[in-house]
Amino acid sequence: MRKIVLGRGERLDEGMLGREAASLPAEVVEAAETIVADVRARGDAAVRELTERFDGSCPDDLRVPDEEFAHARAEVGPAFLASLEKAAAQIRAFHEHELLEGFTCERPDGTRLGVRVTPLASAGIYVPGGRANYPSTVLMNAIPAKVAGVGHVAMCTPAGKDGRVNPYTLVAAQVAGVDEVFSVGGAQAIAALAYGTETIPKVDKVTGPGNAYVAAAKRCVAGVVGIDMIAGPSEVCVLADATADPVVVAADLMAQAEHDPMASCYLVTCDAGLPERVREAAELLVGQSPRAEVTRASLEGRGALVVCQDVEDAAEAVNVIAPEHLELHCEGARDVLGLIRNAGAIFVGPWSSEPLGDYVAGPNHTLPTGGTARFSSPLGVYDFQKRSSVIEYSPAGLVADGPDVQVLAEAEGLWAHALSVGMRLRLAASGAKGYEDIEAACANAWPLAWPDAAVPDGSPAPGAGRKEE
Repeated sequence: MRKIVLGRGERLDEGMLGREAASLPAEVVEAAETIVADVRARGDAAVRELTERFDGSCPDDLRVPDEEFAHARAEVGPAFLASLEKAAAQIRAFHEHELLEGFTCERPDGTRLGVRVTPLASAGIYVPGGRANYPSTVLMNAIPAKVAGVGHVAMCTPAGKDGRVNPYTLVAAQVAGVDEVFSVGGAQAIAALAYGTETIPKVDKVTGPGNAYVAAAKRCVAGVVGIDMIAGPSEVCVLADATADPVVVAADLMAQAEHDPMASCYLVTCDAGLPERVREAAELLVGQSPRAEVTRASLEGRGALVVCQDVEDAAEAVNVIAPEHLELHCEGARDVLGLIRNAGAIFVGPWSSEPLGDYVAGPNHTLPTGGTARFSSPLGVYDFQKRSSVIEYSPAGLVADGPDVQVLAEAEGLWAHALSVGMRLRLAASGAKGYEDIEAACANAWPLAWPDAAVPDGSPAPGAGRKEE
């Protein structure tokens, strides 16, 4: 792990971290675009051909049949099922607090304004599979959608070499309330969810992690459907002082490093001696890991030890890193929490292991990576709800605000904007509900829109020729 020592008041520069932006190779983007276009054009036929090409086989039925769920439940042990159901209950309980509520406010003149909150009609979640299984990912994506009130949740995940979806993943889908599961992975799954095929339904939003091709496909379909984020490699940052246990800190860094050789692990500390003690502990532990090669590659290639002069400087360094996961191993951790602006999830105190957040704590583990915690948030119920503004004017409210609209519309050269208000102002003044004589109502409309503007005599009207920039 590289060591960076900062002087008092010296600010960490992001360039010191050697962190790459969450960019995708051009060849991956091009391949994903081709796949998406093919699925959009040919539907199921393209999905089947691509799945056969990339996975070596394709199930006869893309939709996982109901009987396979029963078989899966029989295969997983009772201990797994009990832990899964506990995790699901705690995730659901946490996310229920995130439900957004609309509001209405009323002015003295009777005008009513507000926000109406409604769930998305459908969502698609992507869960990586094939050589691995991620039941926790199923829970973290499907449960917030269901809590939000999403009517239909479809899940895509690749089958294993035996042509079946991993039983742990299937049971998680059942516990989380997923409505349909499809044995499709890769960029073709994202395209199918975005555009719909004969078998796979088109959805309103796609969420969930995946490889570079999945990420590129999500970027390609963004705008056709909503997406959660383009996630990069996972990362953890531990902010520690002299009270931190180096063995526990080493284990926590390793817990992230074992995900991926590209995972980033940072130790930020105001104790100059801690980095070497953590290094020693990590070296003793890594050799015992079944994922030693991956873990060591991450720590050595993507690890950084940042030494600051005090806790305040250390907290500011963390804000520059803006990590996906942040652990606070320091005295007065709750007070230090108040210094943190940028982090996806914050684990406060020495007992708050980051893997608790991965599985059972309740808050979502789908988090912003690569420094995007500066402006992004964890996946939540709010990602599956949308807001509509509600505007209801009374006649008195129109009379109060209408003239200001006309002044502003005249400044922008938008005559019909002002006319829309002017027509109503005339009705409000007369007490009538509508115009009986269309021709009379439309005569001499110029001053009705812009009362203070001269009627044009062939010269350009105020604001004429204005272009949107």
